[in-house]
Amino acid sequence: MTTPGARAAGRPARGDLFDPHCPTRQLLDRIGTKWTSMAVKTLADAAPDEVRFAELRRRMPGVSQKMLSVTLRSLTRDGLVSRRVEPTVPPRVFYRLTALGLSLEAALAGLRTWAEEHMAEIDRANEANDQEADEG
Repeated sequence: MTTPGARAAGRPARGDLFDPHCPTRQLLDRIGTKWTSMAVKTLADAAPDEVRFAELRRRMPGVSQKMLSVTLRSLTRDGLVSRRVEPTVPPRVFYRLTALGLSLEAALAGLRTWAEEHMAEIDRANEANDQEADEG
């Protein structure tokens, strides 16, 4: 958890996931969603170029306009994505990952790779568990 002394000294603060009051928990909730992972991946694939909102939505099958908007707003607020608006009618809105967002993509890529490589094992474990529950 960020301590006042660490903030005052300008030292980078490190969170403590096991502290119920630590903001790390809320951050993990925000970056741990499928839509965040997909948005970060899509923007990383386009980097360093920008991507318009409508194009992001096309590249993220199943995401609603509202959910994409909420996700991008959160990523922008956290400094992971930058947003640029062209004052046209209607406005053209562009997004790109910041350096911090690109660093998150590296971590999420490892998690996605793990999930893709182990999904069959997870499916088998779920099926076995469901079968045991049905028999028990």
